[in-house]
Amino acid sequence: MLTSSAFAVPVSADDTVTVTVTKVTPAAAERTAFPKKALPKNALPKKAAEPPVGAKSSRAARQRAKATRAVKVAKRHIGDPYRWGATGPSAFDCSGLVQFAWRKAGVRLPRTTWSIRGAVPKKVSWRHLKAGDLIFTSGGGHVGMYVGNGKMIHAPRSGARVRIDRLDSYRRRTFAGAVRPGT
Repeated sequence: MLTSSAFAVPVSADDTVTVTVTKVTPAAAERTAFPKKALPKNALPKKAAEPPVGAKSSRAARQRAKATRAVKVAKRHIGDPYRWGATGPSAFDCSGLVQFAWRKAGVRLPRTTWSIRGAVPKKVSWRHLKAGDLIFTSGGGHVGMYVGNGKMIHAPRSGARVRIDRLDSYRRRTFAGAVRPGT
């Protein structure tokens, strides 16, 4: 009786062993060593989907998602009446509207225009406005939310309703600053 020194397994003369050696590329070896699913020939594995906005996404991505939500909430209130001191959900003053919209997006803001401007640390220039940024005009006494394309949504004054207005020359002249909540 013969024995194999590598395996110490008894081998008889009647046993036949056939060994086939095939040259395999490293990529093919990886696919066959740990098969997950059979892939068609020449198929590339799918790219991983982008992570949902949450714990592993970037801070900027989370801020953009919140800003998008705040803009959508504010737009749903177009036509609601201005009422001094009102914070929604059916009437607003200027700071009440932005506070309400951002709260629905998960960001708490102070109540008044002046306190919002002072509390949000991320200041933004006129040229770098993004949707959701809060724009302060009229010497800082009025606030609206930038919605993109040179427009803002705001609750303008007594007797008016929540609306979207173009950032015209008056707004540019009275621009007192802008902030980016949710950063």
